Amino acid sequence: MWFRNLLVYRLTQDIPFDAEALETALAAKPARSCSSQELSTYGFIPPFGKGGDAPLVHVSGDFLLIAARKEERILPGSVVRDALKEKVDEIEAEQMRKVYKKERDQLKDEIVQAFLPRAFIRKSATFAAIAPKQGLILVDSASAKRAEDLLSTLREAIGSLPVRPLTVKIAPSATLTDWVKTQQAAADFTVLDECELRDTHEDGGVVRCKRQDLTSDEIQLHMTAGKQVTQLSLAWQDKLSFMLDDKLVVKRLRFEDLLQDQAEQDGGDDDLGQQDASFTLMMLTLVEFLPVLFEALGGEDIPQGI
Repeated sequence: MWFRNLLVYRLTQDIPFDAEALETALAAKPARSCSSQELSTYGFIPPFGKGGDAPLVHVSGDFLLIAARKEERILPGSVVRDALKEKVDEIEAEQMRKVYKKERDQLKDEIVQAFLPRAFIRKSATFAAIAPKQGLILVDSASAKRAEDLLSTLREAIGSLPVRPLTVKIAPSATLTDWVKTQQAAADFTVLDECELRDTHEDGGVVRCKRQDLTSDEIQLHMTAGKQVTQLSLAWQDKLSFMLDDKLVVKRLRFEDLLQDQAEQDGGDDDLGQQDASFTLMMLTLVEFLPVLFEALGGEDIPQGI
């Protein structure tokens, strides 16, 4: 269990996360299959294991792991549009009249309902780690929409979840630009070989670099011309590497072999033990890494009253 992306949320109040109470709350919103006329369903699944008796909350030390699954019927818009056009053309030809918006919308709904039972089904899971002592919820996703789906469903299950996306005092793009411009990142961080540069003007250009020496004159010229670094690949110590963007989204998070080997050694022979060991080591690493990252980016911005 290694997260590949990271969206970080700050709990704005102390919430007593009791594992048993949380288990009971999540059980009231289980994942289930779509019925024939449902576009999508959303609910919680066991983060480890697939059996009916597998817990919905995995506890490891001070950390909790949960997971939610979205099941949705995939109905291509082009199929609906083609069917709607065919139906409208048929009505207008046979009845010699114009089909207006209200009737079009009604016809579209009827077509969708007729097609739904035959639509393909797609399933996707989202994982989240809760670190109550640190006041953090970490979602394994680069999509704010997917993270909010999980958090809002968790909020419905437990009744209250006062969280906000974690922010820092200085615009991340300013710090990342400075690191590339000065060719010097904060202590324990190393700038790697990938970045995105954007012009600050509304219709300005975008330059994406991969496997590029970011200390080169070419990159420096782009910044001299006013471009800002909006994504930058970084490494922290010898433990992990990642891509950080100007919205504090951590993408392509990779835990280095040293940590993965340690987790494999700690986990023993069974699959559950391996998953638990990797989750534990991941969380211990992240609660060490994240405060250092946010401090390097100017310090966490904590609104008054929190």
